[in-house]
Amino acid sequence: MTDKPRPFDIVVYGTTGFTGRLVAEYLAATYGNAGHPRWAMAGRSEAKLAEVRDEIDAPENTPLIVANADDPASLQALAQSTQVVISTVGPYQLYGTGLVEACVAAGTAYADLCGEPLWMRDMIDAHEAAARASGARICFSCGFDSIPFDLGVAFLQREAIARHGKPAPRVKGRVRAMQGGASGGTMASLGATLKAVAKKPSLALLLRSSFALTPGFDGPSQPSGLVPEYDRATGTWTAPFVMAPINTKNVHRTNFLLDHAWGKDFTYDEMVMTTPGEAGKAMAEALAKASPLGERKLKPGEGPSREEREAGFYDILFIGEYPDGTTIRASVKGDRDPGYGSTSKMIAETAMALLDARHEGGIWTPGALLGEALQQRLEQHAGLSFALEP
Repeated sequence: MTDKPRPFDIVVYGTTGFTGRLVAEYLAATYGNAGHPRWAMAGRSEAKLAEVRDEIDAPENTPLIVANADDPASLQALAQSTQVVISTVGPYQLYGTGLVEACVAAGTAYADLCGEPLWMRDMIDAHEAAARASGARICFSCGFDSIPFDLGVAFLQREAIARHGKPAPRVKGRVRAMQGGASGGTMASLGATLKAVAKKPSLALLLRSSFALTPGFDGPSQPSGLVPEYDRATGTWTAPFVMAPINTKNVHRTNFLLDHAWGKDFTYDEMVMTTPGEAGKAMAEALAKASPLGERKLKPGEGPSREEREAGFYDILFIGEYPDGTTIRASVKGDRDPGYGSTSKMIAETAMALLDARHEGGIWTPGALLGEALQQRLEQHAGLSFALEP
């Protein structure tokens, strides 16, 4: 990154969209009058940006930046104006490449909400070396996919090493309870990914691989998580979890970036817990057959009401297992709906952590780059809790 002073610490790109607006609202409410960070709102229309600024009660002097994915010069100017960019403009495979390129060239830190592993792999292959050279720290998947899981496994493994002297070679992620669904942007991203695979079927192999984001490393066979099964560790039936295909890839990339601190034989999967007995089995089978994104057909830019967001929550159990039968358990809980209320706080605090972090450039995961520092910010400001369990 150049030593020339930049006018902004954080720019939120996409603040006229539903999630971007929530991110800006959070920054305004939490940091708006503190003088730090110096932040700005960016999007395609200055008039709409001004309207959102007024509606979320951001300070009247909050700067507005006009930038568009179709205008590379505007993205370059945006990247050069700030220390960190938050991007909420997806699907990223359609609208995100130019901004990543601009941030890499400018040595600017970047955080997004991407759950599109094929595009993420393209960005790793194309820009990893350049990001290292420029000092740009690029962080994908800084929302519900995949921070609670990425940081949850990292938390469990730190405690496992402290207790038992070595990491757990097998970790299970189990969604114990959750209220609130995926965002409209997540639905659009999944649709764009499926279209990409339809055009190039060979991409399906990469999409299925748990190691799609670890170039040059292909670890041991992983549980598929695609069919209901009885889990003796929880005493319940479990069902496929819609976010597992992206979360598991990010967890394995974190291990990869940490020089396989959890071992090259590390095994990880995610499923949704139901209940014991035949009722639990029936519920797991029904969940496996249901639409992966639920009944609501939200479009990008749409989302639940404030009341719905505040009524949402999630509770994720992590179980570390050793070959001799020793186990260790931890949980991550969030106090808002996962797709919007909690996600908007998580990405904002990721940007704050990036401001404080001093690390080499590259394409990172939040867990590998920010680790405990981000966990502490999330606990202090964003309504997440990390805890060991009996």
